[in-house]
Amino acid sequence: MSAVDYDLKGEVFNIQRYSVHDGPGIRTIPFLKGCPLSCLWCSNPESHSPKPEIMFHKDLCIACGKCLEACQQSALAKENPGLVDRTRCIGCGACASVCPTGALELKGGKKSVREVMSILEKDAITYRRSGGGITLSGGEPLMQPDFTYNLLKACHEKGWHTAMETTAFASRKIVQKVMPFVDLALLDIKSIDPVIHKHCTGVDNRIILENLIRISHLTKAVVRVPVIPGVNADAEHMEEIVRFAKNMKGIDKIHILAYHSYGRNKYALLNREYPMGDTPNLKPEDMEPFKEIVLKHGFECVIGG
Repeated sequence: MSAVDYDLKGEVFNIQRYSVHDGPGIRTIPFLKGCPLSCLWCSNPESHSPKPEIMFHKDLCIACGKCLEACQQSALAKENPGLVDRTRCIGCGACASVCPTGALELKGGKKSVREVMSILEKDAITYRRSGGGITLSGGEPLMQPDFTYNLLKACHEKGWHTAMETTAFASRKIVQKVMPFVDLALLDIKSIDPVIHKHCTGVDNRIILENLIRISHLTKAVVRVPVIPGVNADAEHMEEIVRFAKNMKGIDKIHILAYHSYGRNKYALLNREYPMGDTPNLKPEDMEPFKEIVLKHGFECVIGG
């Protein structure tokens, strides 16, 4: 077995500490850039591109002009919608580095496995005492398979519990390489119908469904269902998803996640339209009929995740 490559770098856009979601105990969550899906309801649009991106907080801008002078790509102009011409911007971060108010924020940047581990190690005692650990999220960690593999392997060598949120959209080879170092896979199922799945995520679900079965044989897994109005928020869809979950090995728990628009403001910061428009958030009571379906089929059901 190869040694961990601590110098290998990946694109990371956030590291969230002291999380009590996305796995047992208290966890630290590195968020990796890049995702092959474009889910209409995604609350992390800054994760879509594998490259660094600039977010513009218009309310913080004092129009000092320092960013205009710093940009070598002529990507910034007051007349640009959202200030940034994203066809020119290369995500170098020069503008953000001189912004005195934080109106320009760079999302993403290269970090080595060693650099990420140095941050994770700050909470090593917390992981042990709380039964927590590390959860890789994104984006899609499997889009950076070598970095993900080495980071998870380094965590395992420390004895930390590892979890990963994944769309399962990756090659069989990547899944089989990475999953032995994942103690808990958090697997979303959006729709079993390939037409609906492609419409709402941009990709076919054949590879995903195959990998969901495969991953459930490689490690412990939990199925999570984002319940989205106009996509899968009906009894027929939930029945199909739950029946599919019965084909997976060792699945005893299904999380149902109510649609929310909490990430909507991020789209404006990237000068993008929010795909879900004014779709209202679902309430906990809206989940009860779906919970009954999950329980009927013999699974434990958790509302939220």
